[in-house]
Amino acid sequence: MPEGTQDRSEGKWDETKGKVKEKIGEATNDESMQRQGRADQVEGNAEQAKGHAKEAVEDAKEGVRDAFKGDD
Repeated sequence: MPEGTQDRSEGKWDETKGKVKEKIGEATNDESMQRQGRADQVEGNAEQAKGHAKEAVEDAKEGVRDAFKGDD
């Protein structure tokens, strides 16, 4: 699995886990759990962004390689 895809997948998991924690915190009136959930969501979103960035860099590198292959 490409590194960017793995980062995006892990980020999505963290985001989902955070949403669940936040909802449980709301249901139980647990502010700490709500904060943990929001923090997990932020971390998950950052991880997904990192994965998208890695994929964009790989796409750009591939485009440059392809461009130079045509010069042979």
